[in-house]
Amino acid sequence: MPSSQSFAPFEVLEGDRTIGLVLIADHAGRALPDQYGILGLPPGELDRHIAYDIGVEALTRRLAELTGAPAVMANFSRLLIDANRGEDDPTLIRQLYDGTIVPANYPMAPAERERRLDRFYRPYHDAVGSLIASVHTATGTAPFLFSLHSFTPSMQGRQRPWHAGVLWDQDPRAPLPLIEMLQRDPLLVVGDNEPYDGALRGDTMYRHAIVPGFAHALLEVRQDLIADRAGVEQWALRLAPIVEELNRLPDMHVARQYGSRTGPI
Repeated sequence: MPSSQSFAPFEVLEGDRTIGLVLIADHAGRALPDQYGILGLPPGELDRHIAYDIGVEALTRRLAELTGAPAVMANFSRLLIDANRGEDDPTLIRQLYDGTIVPANYPMAPAERERRLDRFYRPYHDAVGSLIASVHTATGTAPFLFSLHSFTPSMQGRQRPWHAGVLWDQDPRAPLPLIEMLQRDPLLVVGDNEPYDGALRGDTMYRHAIVPGFAHALLEVRQDLIADRAGVEQWALRLAPIVEELNRLPDMHVARQYGSRTGPI
């Protein structure tokens, strides 16, 4: 593995910025710089959902190809530092996740916490902000942000029946049409703010979409459905026309302030 100095915390997939669409994948990667080893974890833990969103890297790449949109993906494991949390969130650097203790994350010296923020987290968010700004400049209108994640079929002994979930806070412009479009397939079970609530102050959508007032949606796909190439292809082909249809809606390219259920901006 590369050292932390040479480690690339993100990857940008080039695309047509005049489309007005930005794809974002906070948990696409599971890499760790060599100085961290595997964070003191037992072998195999980095293959689990606790380390990254299974299937999302491949899905993001394919969706970017099909839509022509640019994308930005985090390369580092969420166990090193979670790109989809605010800097003051207590789960930013997890010590325990789904029953697994992360030895290298406890105790955490303030200097080490700041080092991870400076070398991995902040460069990623700078890249997200830069890509969004470049799309904004290229179109002269507000960009539409589409964030991709995946979730486990079960968690803490509870089965999750949804094939996909749409997470959102107060801005309904993209989430409600997205849910309706997915439900055109009568076989799909689609969650509305399931299996998680989309109101998370300081997360990526809060920071890059809610604060500037950009239309956005966060889609969670169940991991077993995109765990192999065939599943990724099926979901990419399903999502591409939906995302393109959403992106053509005039309301997607107007900056509007809706606020947040997590409190004042």
